[in-house]
Amino acid sequence: MDLKTNRQKSEKVGVDWLLLSAVAALVIIGLVFVYSASMYSAQKDFGNKYYFLTKQLVGALVGVVALAAMIFIPLDKAKKFALPMYIISLILLALVFVPGIGIENYGAKRWIGTGGFSVQPSEIAKFAFVLLAAKYMSDNSDKMKKFRGLLTVALMGVAICILVILEPNMSITMCVALVMLAMLFIGGVKIKHLALCILPLVVLVPVLIAIEPYRLARLMAYLDPWASPKGEGYQLIQSFYALGSGGWFGVGLFNSRQKFDFLPFAESDFIFAVIGEEIGFIGSVLVLGLFILLIYCGIKIAKKAVSRFECYLAAGISCVIAIQTLLNIAVVTGTIPPTGLPLPFISSGGSSLVVFMASVGILLNIDRNSRKQNRLAV
Repeated sequence: MDLKTNRQKSEKVGVDWLLLSAVAALVIIGLVFVYSASMYSAQKDFGNKYYFLTKQLVGALVGVVALAAMIFIPLDKAKKFALPMYIISLILLALVFVPGIGIENYGAKRWIGTGGFSVQPSEIAKFAFVLLAAKYMSDNSDKMKKFRGLLTVALMGVAICILVILEPNMSITMCVALVMLAMLFIGGVKIKHLALCILPLVVLVPVLIAIEPYRLARLMAYLDPWASPKGEGYQLIQSFYALGSGGWFGVGLFNSRQKFDFLPFAESDFIFAVIGEEIGFIGSVLVLGLFILLIYCGIKIAKKAVSRFECYLAAGISCVIAIQTLLNIAVVTGTIPPTGLPLPFISSGGSSLVVFMASVGILLNIDRNSRKQNRLAV
């Protein structure tokens, strides 16, 4: 009788509807603004104003399937697959340099694929790192107080950073590096050891900027975009115009003026500028509120996780979402130098959308597992 009761309790496990609702809202907002930001350029370049919307919709549908699948995947199997997944992500990152497989766009090799299908391996690599780091730190919690433990996790992140910076992709490199530091902090490394890890990164960033003329030009444009209004400063100035013209309540949905070939990458890296222009400061704050809600739910799931591995994994996924969102909005608002980085769940990009939705499925899986354990304990 007790076994039957426990089985019934485990079958009635709920779901974090607050998290699911926040993600659904962000994906719908993404579909709306990908269409709005791209309708003109899509019609001009492809003869179909729904070109980018269609691709985003396909990504959303595949993302729903991926999210649902990740909810029910056994987490112990996911843990065992951490190292193979990490190795696969490194191989995929290396394949972008292989002629015929890697796709070059705007001087960068960041995608692999053929025909109309492409994948950005760095989107997968971020979460593969989090998965492996969570496994290592949970299996070696005693070593994380020692420099050896920190070094192992750091090398995992550095390997990805090296391959990504060679593409070149400074923005994803920064994102992975910050996620690496966050994971080390979550894993309980000593502050003095973490400082030793941060110091080389602080020195390395200006070096990476200085050795590439285009990065140095972007830094100068960030410091004074109006010094080159038709050059490197152009995109940031157009972003300012979009955000500034939006005012409190915006110019109205689908009424953006900057998307008419003024703001480059309006549907992807700078989609938040179109959001600010069309629905204003108030609407932008509401969108940010959804991200904050999502991250809050992720942290809450991490705190309630039933194992150290699940706690680290949920916290790491939440950090990826938080850091990438923060970096994207910081770029669009001119808080940091311009660099290409999609806004999670919203920017145009099928592979990014699928991977982020799959990561939410893992969060829901961890939450489901903790709910199940709590019900069985009652």
